[in-house]
Order: sequence, then structure tokens, then C-alpha cells
Amino acid sequence: MVFFGEYQINFSGSGRLLLPKKVRELLKGNTFILTKGFGNCLSGYDKDDWEKRASELLNPSLLQPTDMDNRRYVFSSLVYLEIDEQGRFVVPKNLLEYGQLSDKVVIIGVGDHFEIWEASKWESYVKKVKS
Repeated sequence: MVFFGEYQINFSGSGRLLLPKKVRELLKGNTFILTKGFGNCLSGYDKDDWEKRASELLNPSLLQPTDMDNRRYVFSSLVYLEIDEQGRFVVPKNLLEYGQLSDKVVIIGVGDHFEIWEASKWESYVKKVKS
């Protein structure tokens, strides 16, 4: 499974987004993982793929402060979300605030996962990378 593409999406209700069909088709079932990403975006994963990754994250030493910081960062905000029959899901308030998501978002494929960006932040990121 390889997530790809860029999709501009508007909220259809309070915190409710439509997950693009090309992204949904890559998920096994109607449940996926959403958590804080790096750079004020949200990261989404296929549930089965995430559970394999989670075991890798648990292998680092508990004695290393950076390993514990990464665990806290990722696991404290992680949620399992259900997609409804129309392909919609609701982003929890804490993740909406973290991503500074309001009216328009961009969902992008990043190979092994997808990300949800506030539209203007994504545009700024793209301009910065092109420079």
C-alpha cells in the first residue's frame, strides 16, 4: 500500500472531513489511526500497518529521554477513527487545535501514511521546499 496524491478538502461539519476515495481504498476496513505529525500536520495510518509500527516504537530503551519523548508525543494524541458510509470522519478537538485546522485542509499521500495539513500551512511548506 502506498499513499499518494494531494487532495483539497473542506470541512462538512464541526470537525468532519471526507477522506478521499483513493486514500480510503488503501485502508483495510473502515478504521484508521490518526495522531500528531511533525510540522503541525496530522498523520494517518492503516490500522494493521500502525499496529506493526507501534511494536517497533516500543523497542527503544526506556532509559533514553528522546525515546520516551517520542513515545509521549505520538501515543498521547493517537486515536482510532471510524469512517462512515459516506467516507467521513470527525477529527477530535485536540488534533484540530494541534493542526490549526479550520475551513480547508489538504490531505497528502506520503507513501507509508497520509497527512492532513491546514491549507495555507501546506502552501507555505511547498514554497519553502521549492526554494
